[in-house]
Amino acid sequence: MKKILFVTSEAHPLIKTGGLADVSGSLPKALSELSQDIRLIMPNYRSVKTNGHVRFLCSLRIDNRDVNILETRMPDSQVIVWLVDYPEFFNYPGNPYTDELGNAWANNAERFALFCRVAVACAMDRINQGWKADIVHCNDWQSGLVPALLSLEADRPATVFTIHNMAYQGLFPPSHIMSLNLPGQLWHQDGLEFNNMLSFIKGGLVYADRITTVSPTYALEIQTPAFGYGLEGLLAYRREALVGIINGIDMDQWNPETDAYIAKRYGVASLTDKQANKEALQQQLTLPVNAELPVVALISRLVEQKGIDMVLDCLPEMMTMPMQFVLLGAGDKDYEQRLQNLARLYPDKMALTLGYDEALAHTITAAADIFLMPSRFEPCGLNQMYSQRYGTIPIVRKTGGLADTVIDATPQTIADNTATGIVFTEASSGALIEAIKRSMLLYSNRKIWNKMQIDAMQKDFSWQRSAEQYLDLYENI
Repeated sequence: MKKILFVTSEAHPLIKTGGLADVSGSLPKALSELSQDIRLIMPNYRSVKTNGHVRFLCSLRIDNRDVNILETRMPDSQVIVWLVDYPEFFNYPGNPYTDELGNAWANNAERFALFCRVAVACAMDRINQGWKADIVHCNDWQSGLVPALLSLEADRPATVFTIHNMAYQGLFPPSHIMSLNLPGQLWHQDGLEFNNMLSFIKGGLVYADRITTVSPTYALEIQTPAFGYGLEGLLAYRREALVGIINGIDMDQWNPETDAYIAKRYGVASLTDKQANKEALQQQLTLPVNAELPVVALISRLVEQKGIDMVLDCLPEMMTMPMQFVLLGAGDKDYEQRLQNLARLYPDKMALTLGYDEALAHTITAAADIFLMPSRFEPCGLNQMYSQRYGTIPIVRKTGGLADTVIDATPQTIADNTATGIVFTEASSGALIEAIKRSMLLYSNRKIWNKMQIDAMQKDFSWQRSAEQYLDLYENI
């Protein structure tokens, strides 16, 4: 049994802004079920939703600041959670990283440097709990200083650093080296310095014993200029220490046989009941009720990464095809505006919901026939796994985790029952519209379509498989 300290800036259901929270909510739970002694540490933001008992654990003095540590548990789990309580840094409105207007908090470097120092103190048992970590598993730039600071400790735990998205690096002016009181021996080009900026993510990439990312394909992609954001050379240099482990999904939360959000539950044996969900969605979104028309869905942040510009280019042509298009998401105001204009033009063919709504996300996933995910890059992606679990065939671009989790429908894969989606390669609207036409053709052949749905629904995307791979990694450091 390993003592693992899991360091993260967010974890579902306590607080969530994106995929990092899903991983941090599920992976520690799955490791705990594999008999590991795991603690999760994260900041105590104002909007953290704890349920159940929260107790004061201890206080410690770090950098002339008195910080409290509170203890609670993950809901429905044995995983202990330590909350770093320092109201001056974490008791803010808005989300963990930005204010209500979406601007990054001006003191993010100070906030997350303090969080990293507290994580190091907990890992080394300077909080006198009789629990010293064997492994410290850090996630994304907010925890990047932890492996760097631990590298200076005698008798330190082993460190793992997981990249969830290379696009976010935690870069700050070099003056922060002094103001954060960071050890001088970490400030050099082979340390925390990157183009004369202080780089939090480099703390993880340079100093961690092992680096992981959230899919095997993304692990290769980030070693190239297109996806490495200037750090591809360092990642290529450390490739022996780098491994891609695909994220799992919460198989209980996303299960069409037990989903409380959907109009009619169904499974492989009762796939015809999926139709009732389509009808319910068409009524809910005031689209013409028509069982024959395929419903094409997209649930996404409306940002360039997700290929929304390509979708916008394709929409006029899609609106001439026998289909309905349903979109749930929010993001870039320009994209939102253009989508609203199109939705007004085609009220019988397109339904747009701006924002995010968990219940509607489940309803759409169960009701749609085709799920659109044409990302320019996608470290792992979860929606393509959710949709397969619900027998909703994904159209994805061949990148990152999408390439690793969706098998393209070719004559060969259809014949050997492995096809679970439609995959295209080039990041262009031309390639996307061809993939959409191909999906429409496949949809018209009910026998092949049903076979693909069943093959998709039977894939194992559980966290247990991923957790076992992480456990192997821990054992082999």
